[in-house]
Amino acid sequence: MNFLQITSLLIVLAGAFGAINYFFLRLPSSIGILVVALLASLAMMGIDLIWPAIGITENIRGVVEGIEFSGALLEGMLGLLLFAGALHVKIEDLREQAWTVALMATLGIAISTAIAGFGFAWLVGAPILVALVFGALISPTDPVAVLGVLRAANLRKSLETQIAGESLFNDGVGYVVFLLLVGLAWPSPDAHAQGLAGVLGLFGKEALGGAALGAFLGWMTFQLMKRIDDYPLEVLLTLGLAFGGYELAIYLHFSGPIMAVVAGLFIGDVGTKHGMSKQTREYVNAFWELIDEILNAVLFLLIGVEVFAVAFNVDAIWAGIGGIALSLVARLAAVSVPVLLMSRWRKFRRDVIPIMTWGGLKGGISVALALSLPDSEWKPIILTTTYIVVLFSIIIQGLTIAPLAKRLNREQELL
Repeated sequence: MNFLQITSLLIVLAGAFGAINYFFLRLPSSIGILVVALLASLAMMGIDLIWPAIGITENIRGVVEGIEFSGALLEGMLGLLLFAGALHVKIEDLREQAWTVALMATLGIAISTAIAGFGFAWLVGAPILVALVFGALISPTDPVAVLGVLRAANLRKSLETQIAGESLFNDGVGYVVFLLLVGLAWPSPDAHAQGLAGVLGLFGKEALGGAALGAFLGWMTFQLMKRIDDYPLEVLLTLGLAFGGYELAIYLHFSGPIMAVVAGLFIGDVGTKHGMSKQTREYVNAFWELIDEILNAVLFLLIGVEVFAVAFNVDAIWAGIGGIALSLVARLAAVSVPVLLMSRWRKFRRDVIPIMTWGGLKGGISVALALSLPDSEWKPIILTTTYIVVLFSIIIQGLTIAPLAKRLNREQELL
């Protein structure tokens, strides 16, 4: 199938599964599409077990593998999704939570990677570096999943900003850490870094370079938009910034995710205040909300059908169950340590740690990173474990975080 055929199929299926969810399941849109896609995939597998001569599973697996989920997300959709998410986070709100967000997106990622990595090594017997790769890919919270759930949770502004800001930035940081660890675990002549100095240098180049590029391109786009009063053109400029900036960052070996977040923050705050008319602002916001919803639907559909690309066996399923526990413990530590450190200078409500722990959803980025690993004896179990953790996170945590937040908020008000 060519690109246009695959794109058409995905959009048709996303719409069809979304309609099924709307009429029957009534789950939040993205989660509902994932659940319907997963159930449909499992049904196809069941039919194949009953009538193996049909060969339906192999045919669908061929289509799914042809989509190249990892490349489609990491080199295409991710930049748009991060840019769209960052547009709605105000710099002023983020500045108030800056130290908390920064600690969670850096120290938190390091703590989570270590706990999940060493735990995975103990769980499946993987070499430490390989296990740390798993820790790195499962540690970042997925901004796509998190921001979608936040809309339904009705959290107070400070907590929403902490969760949204952390999910946007720890994604970029986690991706850089993942690349570094992959280079160490599977060294090659063109490995990303050699030794500690090389690792730190590459981390600085990726992270700081991505942030600087995002700020520069965001400022350049803002300067253009300030001199233009033509909303179709201004919408096109923001689309070009998200698409072109992300690809330029990849070309320059900077962090594309961090570039997209910084550029989105700049346009969403400074750009909307000082560079757009009211009409343009409305159209830009509406356009990116629509892009966000459509890509979310397609992404969650892809997560559901990726079950065809995952090898399930008893050992892998047990590893997945253990991986769920590991990811939750690692997330708890990644939230608790920064909060406890910052509590010397500011006061946190009691619900911050439980909500941020349970609300730190894993998503398509973790699956995409697992799929992008070099072929090895450890890739199948890492992929299966990651997939099980992501399904649990999106479906179970995603559907229960809003009730949990409301319950904790009521308890807080009674104190």
